Formats: sequence, structure tokens, C-alpha cells
Amino acid sequence: MSQIAASAHLEASDSQDLKSLPWTKRLISFDTVSRNPNLGLIETVRDELRAAGIESTITTDPRGKWANLFATVPAHDGETNGGIVLSGHTDVVPVDGQDWASDPFKPEVRDGLLYGRGSCDMKGFIGASLALLPTMQATRLAKPIHFALSFDEEIGCAGAPLMIADLQKRGVRPDGCIVGEPTSMRPIIAHKGINAFRCCVRGAAAHSSLTPKGLNAIEYAARLICFIRDVADEFRAQGPFDELYDVPFTTAQTSTIKGGNAINTVPAECSFDFEFRNLPTMDPERIFARIESYARETLVPTMLKENGNAAIEFSKIASAPGLDATEQAAITQLVRALTENQEKRKVAYGTEAGLFALAGVPSIVCGPGNIEQAHKANEYVSLEQLAACEAFLGKFIHSMSVEAQAR
Repeated sequence: MSQIAASAHLEASDSQDLKSLPWTKRLISFDTVSRNPNLGLIETVRDELRAAGIESTITTDPRGKWANLFATVPAHDGETNGGIVLSGHTDVVPVDGQDWASDPFKPEVRDGLLYGRGSCDMKGFIGASLALLPTMQATRLAKPIHFALSFDEEIGCAGAPLMIADLQKRGVRPDGCIVGEPTSMRPIIAHKGINAFRCCVRGAAAHSSLTPKGLNAIEYAARLICFIRDVADEFRAQGPFDELYDVPFTTAQTSTIKGGNAINTVPAECSFDFEFRNLPTMDPERIFARIESYARETLVPTMLKENGNAAIEFSKIASAPGLDATEQAAITQLVRALTENQEKRKVAYGTEAGLFALAGVPSIVCGPGNIEQAHKANEYVSLEQLAACEAFLGKFIHSMSVEAQAR
């Protein structure tokens, strides 16, 4: 058993010993389902940091009620550039239609597990990070430690790009980033990219007894959907492959569809949403170009022969780049050393780590909880995992000290 695991076992035996528990419970109590503003949570964190002498930078979307927070615990000499980011998203997925044994926004500890929406994904990591602020401030840091809290990660990483753009504008250049998504405290060095689109197929309405006078949008949407499936089947059969992923190839699927208004009417419009999750070594623009090209070059000319107003339109819903961290990166080596884990792991789900990496900040994913518990009814994080996260962060803070850096 590693030192972290041993420490976790001891600490989890008594929840009173967990520094992270009060903060994590407090965060869970905010209903930050992505459709709801997260400003209350962000302002609470901002005020607590300010009380400790740490000022925050807030970036908001145009609505003004969804916000990111970036704050820095400076090095002992006042330096605020460089250092490592501890990153987490504050939004959570809905609980609608789920059968919870307790109120998802009133956290409860039962049998060594902390239940509540976001406990695993990913308020446990944020809570542990904030709980160790006094330790950070009591440590003679050689380099700064940053907090990065974002909004709207669950609907396509929409918030973090605003924060990252602000960092670049202000000349803030972190040396690395740890994204605390639930990984059971095991380092994740790569994940797939996420690309989601909406397609609207426009035809022409007509009475169903006069189908030649109309243009059936659903039927042409179906042809495009089948093409997307063909592309997915090609990836599955021909690759490229990366066997370190549980699904070792790029995937694609159509997820929702809407069209038509009556059984006796030729549908004038059909819209559907689709996504693909690409291996980070594959260019997502080329994948989308194949789909768009088929629509433009094959389907639309045929449609226009039937009706001159026919069209197929695409709009991007969300996208987030994949992550492919190098073993040589200092952040990779640091997290591997702190967790005493050298196994290479890659995951199919996406995180904000790819965004930080794309902005020139080497990143890795490591946090408490198991991704299998995320998004479900009765979501939980074990106290043992919170203890493991605290132990990890304690080691991390020491690694940032003047004494450790001098070795």
C-alpha cells in the first residue's frame, strides 16, 4: 500500500479528521446544475479567499450570472506567475427523473460515503483544494499555486475558454495544471476530444398525397445520419487505434432528432444533434469536413433538383480538445511521483485539461472519486477518496515549497 493509500485509510476512519468535508458539503449545497447560475457559489469562494487575503479574478459570460474564478496563492517572494493550477468545474448535471434516496443538494454521509450531486464530479476535489488553503499559506512556497473554478463544463467546456483567454491577456503563464476530475486518484495522461453539432435540414411542406410537390427533410436527414454512422463504423473497423483507451478508436453518434408535424404532411424541416469523440491524435476539423462535404456535395444538389429552397445547415454546439500529455512534462512526472503511480491511463470522457494544454499549459487529470459514480442518482465520493486527495494535495504543497524545490 502506498503512503497516500495508507494515509487515506487512516483518515477516512473518522470523518471529523477530513479537512475537505465541510467545504465539499458547502459546495454541494449550491444547486449549480448547468442551466442554473453558479454565481452564488463563485461569490462565496471569492469572499472566503478574500477573507484569507487572496483576491480573485472573475470572468463572466454575457448573461452575467455564470462565472469563472481564478485566484493565486503567491510564492514567498510575492511571485504570481508560473506555478501550478488546481482546476475544477463548478457545474453539475441535472437530477431530473433520477431516483435519489436523499436530497441531492443536501449532502449526507452514510457508511463512509458522501452523497450529493457533484460530490464525485467534481466538488470533492474543489473542496479539498480550498480546505488546504491555510496549509498553502503556511508554506514557504517557491512557486505560486492557483485556483481555477469554471462554469458550464458539463455542456461543452463553455466557461473555461473565457478564463484562459483572460489569463493570456493578463500575461499569466502557469507551468502546469492538475484537473481534478474523478480518477480514483490515479493519473490520467490523455483523453478524447469532444465535438457536438446541430444539423438542420430544410425541405418543403406538401400534403402527403402530393409528395412530389414537397421535399421530405426527414428522409434527407436520415441519409446524413446514416453517413455519420458509416464514418463511425469505419473508425471502429479501421482505426486508428489506441489500446490504452477503453474504447480505443474515435466514435460518432446521432443523439437527438426532431422533425415533422403531422403524419399526412411532408416534413419541411428536420434537425438533429450529433457528436464525435476523437482520439487526440486525430484532427476533428477533418472529421467534420467529411460530414459537411457529404451534405454539401452529395445531398444538397439532389435536394435542389426537387426544390430550389432546399438547404442543410450546421452549427457547432460545443467542442473541447483532447489531451495527450507527454511523460517528459514536469507536471506528469510530478503527479506520478506524488501518487506513486506509473501506469499509463487514458479515458474516453473529456475534461478541461485539453483546453489548458492547447493554451500552452501542460496538464494532467487526477482527482478523487470514480467516474462510474458521476451523473447517476445517489452520486457519491468515498471519505477514503477525499482523504487520499488531501494526502496528495499535502504532498503537492510540500513539493512546491522552497525546501523541496532546493533539492
